[in-house]
Amino acid sequence: MNSKPCHFCSLQDQIRYETEYLVAILDKYPVTQYHTLIIPKRHIASFFSMTMEEHADCVFLLNVIKDTLSKLDSSITGFNIGVNDGNDAGQTVMHCHIHLIPRRKGDTDDPEGGIRNVMPGKGNYLNL
Repeated sequence: MNSKPCHFCSLQDQIRYETEYLVAILDKYPVTQYHTLIIPKRHIASFFSMTMEEHADCVFLLNVIKDTLSKLDSSITGFNIGVNDGNDAGQTVMHCHIHLIPRRKGDTDDPEGGIRNVMPGKGNYLNL
């Protein structure tokens, strides 16, 4: 059993948004400016363990944050939403969290394929 405390269970001073079931913070290691994590208040490891109420709250909060960031920063032209669920999917903090990553024109050489690029060579499937 892991006795190390969960970092996501003690975020009071970092909370940017809060709903009944979730909190949101800026990612400590952002891949773009305003990279945000949406985190269930209940300690669960998997996105698939969330209740229907938590899922609904998640969609609500994703939209609130997306709208807020779009108004705050006019250079944002898109978003990636992602979840690493399980060790083999790259999850490193075993408390469920959803990434909302703002994207900007030109932030990568070729954004085609988006999240498909987690597997090398699979992002540009239209030209296969």
